[in-house]
Amino acid sequence: MSVAAPAPESASAAVASAGRRPRRGIGVALAAFARRSPLSAFWGVVAAAIVLVALAAPLIAPSDPLAANFRQMGRPPSEAAWFGTDQVGRDVLSRVIHGSRVSLTVAFGAVLLGTTLGALWGLACGFFGGRFDLVSQRVIEFMQSFPDLILAMAIAMALGAGTGTVIVAIAITRIPFGGRVIRSVVLSVKEMPFVEAARGLGASKWRLMFRHILPQCVAPYLVLATAHLGVAIIIEASLGFLGVGIPPPTPTWGNMLADSLNAGLVPPWWLVLFPGLAITLTVLAFNLLGDGIRDMLDPKLRGSA
Repeated sequence: MSVAAPAPESASAAVASAGRRPRRGIGVALAAFARRSPLSAFWGVVAAAIVLVALAAPLIAPSDPLAANFRQMGRPPSEAAWFGTDQVGRDVLSRVIHGSRVSLTVAFGAVLLGTTLGALWGLACGFFGGRFDLVSQRVIEFMQSFPDLILAMAIAMALGAGTGTVIVAIAITRIPFGGRVIRSVVLSVKEMPFVEAARGLGASKWRLMFRHILPQCVAPYLVLATAHLGVAIIIEASLGFLGVGIPPPTPTWGNMLADSLNAGLVPPWWLVLFPGLAITLTVLAFNLLGDGIRDMLDPKLRGSA
């Protein structure tokens, strides 16, 4: 007695549904994330507040960050200026608020560009393999042999000062990490049964890559991008402090720390504390948020306490 083979339509539906997961609302997902990792959820709220402050900087800043007041030079924090003033009388609070917009714009742009390019490169390396993968891995190893700050500083000095230059310089340092992580994911996913089934049904290479394998790389990509935000902020602040980042008078947290050195051998404490505190809180918020997202999306950690 022979058994009839399944219809092609039903086989295609089975392959298409193999990688699907039940969809949940955003509110339900956020509530589950808060229950599972309350500490990461708290820092996620802090990160969201920092982003909102950066977006609303012109509305909430008490004064123009570039306006100098020579009658209020070097004043400590007071009711008139909560974070004090710098050596030319500019309001430090306004400069910190506007600096968040510039620093986060650079960080988000660099991570989006660098991690995306690295992820696509890793996808191609893991899927095609062979000589292309071999040569690509040697190039990635060469890029990783340079410290991130040194490589970004060399690129920024070669291309010239500017916001776009800093974004490109930091993005190039993020490419190897995205390529390595996504490549390892692709190497494991492309051997899974639903990919083999799609290949057996005659799916093209591009359909296999972008329809069946790429969606499985979204979770590692999100974790990687969130973790890289903190690194990008530190690199941008370091470039600004070293004088090869975004040129003044544009306020950035790194430029503010560099400007504090012009106030004397021992700069006023408020010129160092508030920009440094902004960098610390932002990096800590995004790093801990990334840890929580990793724990939630990693199947090996979902059952842990």
